[in-house]
Amino acid sequence: MDRKTLEEYRSFLKDTIRQTVDFSLTDQNRRIPPPPIEKPYAPDKNRIELPKIETLKDIGLIDLRTAMMRRKSCRTYSDAPLTLEELSFLLWATQGVKLKLDSGHALRTVPSAGCRHAFETYLCVLNVTGLEKGIYRYLPLEHQLIFNFEIENLERKITKATLGQSFTGDAAVTFIWTAIPYRMEWRYGLAAHKVIALDAGHLCQNLYLACEAIDAGTCAIAAYDQEKMDSLLNLDGKEEFTIYLAPVGKKQ
Repeated sequence: MDRKTLEEYRSFLKDTIRQTVDFSLTDQNRRIPPPPIEKPYAPDKNRIELPKIETLKDIGLIDLRTAMMRRKSCRTYSDAPLTLEELSFLLWATQGVKLKLDSGHALRTVPSAGCRHAFETYLCVLNVTGLEKGIYRYLPLEHQLIFNFEIENLERKITKATLGQSFTGDAAVTFIWTAIPYRMEWRYGLAAHKVIALDAGHLCQNLYLACEAIDAGTCAIAAYDQEKMDSLLNLDGKEEFTIYLAPVGKKQ
């Protein structure tokens, strides 16, 4: 391996960039309003109400130590569907809003640098009770789903976009997290990108633990075809792009 190239790429893991950024020039310090905490949607979009977390009395009841002891990556799933209640719980656990502070900030179930929460959650739904197959987007403020579109041969296309990892096509649903970098850049400028990556780890760990609470499994995926994944979600690949995936299914 090229030692010099390795050292250059390792620099991303360090925080030395913070010493070079003039934070007085960030959009936050220039008094530019923060970007919205949720991607806008067309009013005529089909929105699906999710069961509220307060009503899910019998879902997610597991002690933390047991969830952590049982947590492991799972790539083989049964044919059993996820229920809408279970999906609602998983979405709340990973990006649920506990309190909206203002148009640009909200407290959620996962931490985020500067309360910026740079992610959107898309779902490749294949086997969820009450939902047709297709691509959906989660609306955390409303705790609703938007049905974006149907895709023919979705199982094959999600597998191809994840470089042949066939368990994405076998899962009941695949969580696909995209990044909207400006949400973090607004506050941190060039220092934004490392913490976006760190934040992705926070939300995926919540998914792992929440899956244990419903006897489901998941497996984090960071290897995928960037262009194919962004195309599958109809993203521009610049202001918003895929950053992380995790298929979910009931354990065998």
